[in-house]
Amino acid sequence: MKKFLIPSVIALTPTLAFAQGLGNIETLLESIGRLVDLALPIVVGIALLGFFWGLVKFIFAAGDEVDAEKGKSLMIWSVVALFVMVSVWGLVRFIGSALNIEQGENSGNIPTVQGL
Repeated sequence: MKKFLIPSVIALTPTLAFAQGLGNIETLLESIGRLVDLALPIVVGIALLGFFWGLVKFIFAAGDEVDAEKGKSLMIWSVVALFVMVSVWGLVRFIGSALNIEQGENSGNIPTVQGL
């Protein structure tokens, strides 16, 4: 933890001390947001494929209890993963709408620090 914390504090010190333009940080946060937007459907798709793979394993393991249990376990964990991902996504949207926070690409102006 300290190996990561100390260099990051040293790297951000000039920006924080002199209140320099935060354009690079905004660009970084926007890039991370785009990556999350791209990764979310992929991760949900992988969880859905995991569910169907567990279903296939469960069906084809008709006589073998061990393989049937593995398939059932994979299906349960895939459903749990899907539930958690969709629930968190829904909670973020609900809280955003309750606090009047616009979400998406046309989310308005981002507050910035004016230079001296």
